[in-house]
Amino acid sequence: MTTTDFEYRIMNFYDRLVPAVIGLSIALVQTQVAVALSAPEVSKIAKEITVQIESKKPKYGCGVIIQRSGNTYTVLTAAHVVDVADKYEIITPDEKHYPLNYSTVKQMPGVDLAVIQFTSTQNYAVAKIGNSDTSIVGTRAYVAGYPEPTFAINESIYTFIPGIINANASKALREGYGLVYSNETKKGMSGAPVMNELGELVGVNGREDKDPNSEKTGFYLGIPINTFVRLSAKVGVDLGVSSPALVTTEPKADDFLIQGRGKYEKGDFTGAIADYSAAIRLNPNYANAYNNRGFIRFQLGDKQEAMSDYNQALQINPKLALAHYNRGSARAELGDKEGAIDDYNQALQIDPNLALAYNNRGLVRAELGDKQKAIEDYNQALQIDPNLALAYYNRGGVRAELGDKQGAIEDYNQSLRIDPNLAIAYNNRGLARAESGDKQKAMDDYNQALRIKPNLAVAYNNRGLVRAQLGDKHKAIEDYNQALSIDPKLALAYNNRGSARAELGNKLEAINDYNQALRINPNLALAYYNRGFAYRDLGDKQAAIADLQKASDLFRQQGKTVDSQKTLEFIKKLQQ
Repeated sequence: MTTTDFEYRIMNFYDRLVPAVIGLSIALVQTQVAVALSAPEVSKIAKEITVQIESKKPKYGCGVIIQRSGNTYTVLTAAHVVDVADKYEIITPDEKHYPLNYSTVKQMPGVDLAVIQFTSTQNYAVAKIGNSDTSIVGTRAYVAGYPEPTFAINESIYTFIPGIINANASKALREGYGLVYSNETKKGMSGAPVMNELGELVGVNGREDKDPNSEKTGFYLGIPINTFVRLSAKVGVDLGVSSPALVTTEPKADDFLIQGRGKYEKGDFTGAIADYSAAIRLNPNYANAYNNRGFIRFQLGDKQEAMSDYNQALQINPKLALAHYNRGSARAELGDKEGAIDDYNQALQIDPNLALAYNNRGLVRAELGDKQKAIEDYNQALQIDPNLALAYYNRGGVRAELGDKQGAIEDYNQSLRIDPNLAIAYNNRGLARAESGDKQKAMDDYNQALRIKPNLAVAYNNRGLVRAQLGDKHKAIEDYNQALSIDPKLALAYNNRGSARAELGNKLEAINDYNQALRINPNLALAYYNRGFAYRDLGDKQAAIADLQKASDLFRQQGKTVDSQKTLEFIKKLQQ
C-alpha cells in the first residue's frame, strides 16, 4: 500500500460551511431623485475628499475631510484607526504627506468616531454633509478608500466600491454602528466615507464583519453621519448644518436585523434567531431576515429549517444572490450536489463577482469527481479575489489528488502567505511533502499545524505516520493516542496505531485496533488488509484470507484496482 492511504486530508467539509455569507443582500434599487449622480461622478467627488491614514507600526486607515478653517483641515475617521499613540501621517489625494499631532486627536464619546487635523496651504475639497436618515433600504451607497497592501496588491490604491443599503437602524447600536450595506470593503478602509447618489457624506465605514471563525460574513457596517452631527459640538466641530431631530420611535425591522447579527457575533444564536423572527413579524417580506435566520439555523445543524428560510427569502426576492449561495451550501450538506450546483449557478448569474460561490461550486464539483472543472472554479474565484486563501487551499487539495504534489505545495504556500493561521493548510502541505519524500519538512508542517490548533486530531495522526515511517514507532503510537483522545471516531488513527503495534510485535493489540477501526468504518479496506496480515502472522490462514478477500473487494469497489490486484496476489501466495 502507498503511504498516502494511511494519511488523512482535510478538504471539502471545512470550506463549504465556514465561508457561508451572512447579511450581504441584493435588493431592488429605488430611484431617489432626478439629480442623482452617476457612479463615476460620485467617485470623483469621493476621491477628492478621502485621505489615507498610516502609522509607523504599520497601521492603515482612511478618513474624510469635513471642514477647513484657514490652513487647518479637519478629518473624520473611525476611532479605532487612531486608537494607539503613534507617529501617523495623513496622505491627501495629491499624495502629499502631512504629520498628525497625536495630541490633537479627539475621540467621540460612546461611538467609534474620531476627528483629527492637519495643516496645509493646499486647496482640498471638503465633504458635503448629507442626511443619513434618507439612506433607506435599497438605496445606493458608495464607499471609497485605500485598502492596505496585500500579497497580491503590494501598495494602497484608491478603491471605489458600489453597493446598496441593507439596513438603517432607527437608533445607533453598539459603538454607534447603524448603517449596514453590501459594499465589500477591504481591510484598511476603516474611516472611509460612505456616500449617497448625490455625492453627499452619509456615513463612516468602520467594520468588515467576521464570524467567530474569523471568516468574512458579508456584513459591512458604518456609523450614520447624523450620529456625528448630533455629537459634533462636543469635539468643537461646527459643520454649518442643523442637527436632525432625534425621534423616538418603536423598533423597526432593520433594528432587529442588526441586533440579530450582533447577538450572533457574541455566540447568542438563540437570541439572534429571535431577533430575525421579530424582524420578519414586523416585515413579513424581509428577505434579508429570512436569509440570516436560515444561516443561523444552518450553523445549528437544522438544515431543513434553514432550507425553508432560504426558500422563503427567494420567493420574496428571487434575485437575492446570497440566499441562492447559502441554499446551495445547505443542499450540498444534505447530499443534493446537483441542486447545490444549480444554486451556485443562480448566485453567479446574479452576482458574477461572488468569489465564494465559485469556491463552493468547485468543492461540489470535486466531490462529484470533476476535478478539472473544480480547478476552473477555483481559478475563477482567485481571479476575482486574489486573496481568497480558501480557494488556494482547495485548489491545492484537488491538485494533490491529481498527483500534482508540487502544484499543491505552491497553492498551500499561497494560502499560508495570506492566512498564516490556517492550520489545515499546514496539515495538507505536510501530506504533500510527505508524499514527495520530504519527511522532515512534513514533520515541520504538522508541528506548526498543532501549534496553531492543538486539537487538530488529523495532524497528530499524520505526524504519527511520518514518525512510524522514520522508525520511531513508540512516538508514532503517542501521536495516534493523542489523535484518538481528541477524536475517538477517527478510524484511520486506529488503523495506523494497529500497524505500529503490529510492527512492534503486538499482534493481538493490533487486531483490537483494526477491529475498532472497522466498527467505526466498515468500508475501510486498509483495516481489513492489515488485519489479514496480522492473522497470517498469528497462523490463522483462514481468517487472513477472508480479510484480504474483503479488502480486495473494497479496493475494487473504491476504484483502487492496483491495490485490489496486489491483494489478490497475496491471497494466492497464502493459498499455496
